[in-house]
Amino acid sequence: MAKKIAPKKQKSMEETLWDSANKLRGTVESSEYKHVVLGLIFLKFSSDKFEERRKEIIAEGQEAFVEMKEFYNMKNVFFLPEDSRWSELMKNAKQDDIALRIDTALHTIEKNNPSLKGALPDNYFSRLNLDPSKLSALLDTVNDIDTVADNENDIVGRIYEYFLGRFASVEKKGGGEFYTPKCVVNLIAEMLEPFKGKIYDPACGSGGMFVQSLKFVENHQGNTKDISIYGQEYTATTYKLAKMNLAIRGISANLGEVPADTFTKDQHPDLKADYIMANPPFNQDQWREKGELEDDPRWAGFTTPPTGNANYAWILHMLSKLSDKGTAGFVLANGSMSSNTSGEGDIRKQLIENDLVDCIIALPGQLFYSTQIPVCLWFITKSKKDDPEHDYKERQGNTLFIDARNMGSMVDRTHKELTQEDIGDITKTYHAWRGEQKDGDYEDVAGYCKSATLEEIKTNDFVLTPGRYVGVAEEEDDGIPFEEKMSALNTKLKEQMKQSEALDIEICENLKLLGYE
Repeated sequence: MAKKIAPKKQKSMEETLWDSANKLRGTVESSEYKHVVLGLIFLKFSSDKFEERRKEIIAEGQEAFVEMKEFYNMKNVFFLPEDSRWSELMKNAKQDDIALRIDTALHTIEKNNPSLKGALPDNYFSRLNLDPSKLSALLDTVNDIDTVADNENDIVGRIYEYFLGRFASVEKKGGGEFYTPKCVVNLIAEMLEPFKGKIYDPACGSGGMFVQSLKFVENHQGNTKDISIYGQEYTATTYKLAKMNLAIRGISANLGEVPADTFTKDQHPDLKADYIMANPPFNQDQWREKGELEDDPRWAGFTTPPTGNANYAWILHMLSKLSDKGTAGFVLANGSMSSNTSGEGDIRKQLIENDLVDCIIALPGQLFYSTQIPVCLWFITKSKKDDPEHDYKERQGNTLFIDARNMGSMVDRTHKELTQEDIGDITKTYHAWRGEQKDGDYEDVAGYCKSATLEEIKTNDFVLTPGRYVGVAEEEDDGIPFEEKMSALNTKLKEQMKQSEALDIEICENLKLLGYE
């Protein structure tokens, strides 16, 4: 009988792209790969959307208008002149001037679509001086990706996250620049339920928080026109990626006029947001010069300004941006829940005494591609009073703690994801605690969740680690009497001790044979 050959495991889209980009090694630094690939993904995505809309126009019997940009813009689709279309690039993919053709395509798209101003790389591919044959091979790989078929996933964000993880692995770096895993963004969105109002992200990265927020609204039959988006990003290349990421989805956002530091050049000084969603850099050092920002109005009301790493500066910055009924949900390193260095303990104490901390969630490890730092979610709000508009009940003087460290499933050897069921359980717990009747009545669950009073938090020296409050999960009684268990364990222990003695004798005999009596 012929031996069956196991089917070869198909490579993921990200792995295939990495392998193709890796062929650029020698002519491009590995840190440039993501910008090369994402520029091409943008062109492919824009072109696929354009061709999809073009077919719709023809099917509607309006073929005479297929070259009019207004018929594309009305559906939030970019109009692409002929030399900017993916099909034209593929026709010329083997030509020596393909890099110039790609730069021309990007420039032409930006010129014809004002919302893309400052978003696309300028003369980027020509400046890299890429080997035309290697660039052509990468074009072939990108050509195989159907960018419009997968409406549920943030393709740009997925590729960005994967490439960041590969860089972190190759360069042995663990932090700094993150694309927040989709499951974490979904959890924050499901917790906050951002249906209507202003959403802000002070460290927006590639814009994944905004993408998933609007998907939340769409998935819950809300109206995305009821949402306004504000953000800021420090890194110039990531700022461009964010504008690309949002633009190809027709998402209008105010990301500031330029990439800039949120602390030293706040581009939304008067903003009061209804929802803040963020994943700022963990434990960020050197975020300000000595003596700088000491009297900043964002720290007003607190006895000491943040002077250590930036964790508490981010918290106070976001607090200053909240509307009177707003809520912020953000990712921080676990140290933020208990640190007392550089006055952080005093700031945390004030946050708690002012009843601003709504909920703290300890997350499982291994969620991020690019860091192994254990993380938590903070939710802060300026109002825990009755709110009939949102169906919230009064919860003044109480904070919810959730320990989700044992949740999640491994998706590969080193990475974990929160499942939809995990996200549903956590959000249902939070919404029930806030008094939303659709989620039933809230109850403390040992080892999982606890609604703690200010006095209980004070007793724990204002430390916010959920494990201190939720306790240990109760074990189910198996019905076997204690005396019977102890008797069985005692018998087993005696047997193991006898086996140990026999093994000791055997080892001594073997040593004797080797001449080590």
